[in-house]
Amino acid sequence: MSATAAAAAPGHEPSAKEIRLVIAASSVGTVFEWYDFFIYGTLAALIGKAFFPADNETLQLLLVWAGFAVGFGFRPLGAILFGYLGDRLGRKYTFLVTVTLMGVATAGVGLVPGAVSIGLAAPAIVILLRILQGLALGGEYGGAAVYVAEHAPPEKRGFYTSFIQSSVVGGFVLSIIVVIGCRAFIPADAFEAWGWRVPFLLSLILLAVSLWMRLKLSESPVFKAMKQAGEMVKNPFVESMTYPGNPKRLFVALFGITGVLTTIWYTAFFSGMSFLRGPMRMDEATVEIVMLVSGAISMGFYLLVGKWSDRVGRKRPIIIGAIATLVLLFPIFWGMGSLANPGLAASARAAPVIVSGSGCEYDAFASKQATECGRVLADLTSLGVSYSVGDPEGAPHVSVGGEPLAIDPADDAGRKASLQSALEAKGYDFAKQKPPLASLAGIVGLLCALGLLSALTYGSVAALLAEMFPPQIRYSSMSIPYHIGAGYLGGFLPLIAGYIVATTGNPYSGLWYTWAVVAFGLLVAWWGIPPGPPRDFEASEHDLPVSPANP
Repeated sequence: MSATAAAAAPGHEPSAKEIRLVIAASSVGTVFEWYDFFIYGTLAALIGKAFFPADNETLQLLLVWAGFAVGFGFRPLGAILFGYLGDRLGRKYTFLVTVTLMGVATAGVGLVPGAVSIGLAAPAIVILLRILQGLALGGEYGGAAVYVAEHAPPEKRGFYTSFIQSSVVGGFVLSIIVVIGCRAFIPADAFEAWGWRVPFLLSLILLAVSLWMRLKLSESPVFKAMKQAGEMVKNPFVESMTYPGNPKRLFVALFGITGVLTTIWYTAFFSGMSFLRGPMRMDEATVEIVMLVSGAISMGFYLLVGKWSDRVGRKRPIIIGAIATLVLLFPIFWGMGSLANPGLAASARAAPVIVSGSGCEYDAFASKQATECGRVLADLTSLGVSYSVGDPEGAPHVSVGGEPLAIDPADDAGRKASLQSALEAKGYDFAKQKPPLASLAGIVGLLCALGLLSALTYGSVAALLAEMFPPQIRYSSMSIPYHIGAGYLGGFLPLIAGYIVATTGNPYSGLWYTWAVVAFGLLVAWWGIPPGPPRDFEASEHDLPVSPANP
């Protein structure tokens, strides 16, 4: 490879105005794409009723998260496809395609009739649209991150690219703002019936704004210099797999960088939201406001970490964030539980629930449990009550604090209601919670702590990944491991964590998935992320075979 025309494209130094436009257009597009993707998770409960109706409430929610995971599962394929196009045809036009595909697919979800109207075709169409969203998202992040990184001066690359990471949170925040706004103007019954579709349809307006801004951009100077010098590769995907040293870099990017950042991110925002809405029984509108405030505050953390990484290097913030997560993850959620629903937490400690009897197993994916004891566990799970399983023999029965409850496990019609009444008599509170202002402030503070942990492991990542890989295959090389990690390790987190909680009866048990992924990722990051100050990819160490720009 020549001194790499791409290494800097010194012929043209972007002006301050051009840099601002690059950051603004890339960030707005990223906000829009992630808004489209996250609106599905923000409205998970209503989407479950519309497209995945089931008698088992837990199964209904798990099916929604399965649909959420399907979109993530196709992100790696989108990374391969659009990474190829981005490295062959250019950064700008590739992420114009991805943003358009995302907008059309998102609006489509808002137009699909419910399962009551068209049966199984409804969830099938929604899953197809989620697949299109996943493909689009697979090309978006790499395109935006590479585009900004290749415009930024090296000494400010971490700060400039941190706007992309902050924009991911911005998409989540925007999805909540839109939902809160729709709830304010649409009556509650109407919102549940049809109003939840409005946030999906609004994506067409956001698409128009994003396209208008991105069409004003020029191609990356790095890509233009490579094309003029004839330093394009024939197959970016193959070269990404075979370029000297790249297998190690791909492994580190997958497990040591993306695996850490994505599980912390989804735990902070999606698990936090599900935890407060579900087991802690907080009022939905209150949860949305809490998530909005904490998310908006957290956006600033990503910019601070990105700027800090320009001085201390990319590795230190990630290592600090991963270690802090392993230490603080469970205490933060314990604290939120105590503040959100102190009565439930106190009752669980003072009067633990023990379920005994033969066939006492819970299948979260069954529409109806096979045994009477299993149906009792399903009721407790839907009530958000922690339980433990005792003697596996005999007739099913439930004890609270050592005293048996007078319920009939065989009474499918009234068992859950009688179980709830009996637990309430023992001090359990199942009313929707609206914690006092001081408690809400504490919850926001703890969510911001999770946001800071996410920022430490995510704020400098776009710059780090751009610096890890050679320019000719940069789009593909950073997109593929990023979207495999984010698509599978992160995208399946709500489903896996929800399943663990459902099968154990412990609302905190799903956190072990995050803890395990971060612990392994910490070891990989310590071993594989380059130490020291930030630096460009050292292209002179290896020579990448290139083909003419127009073979």
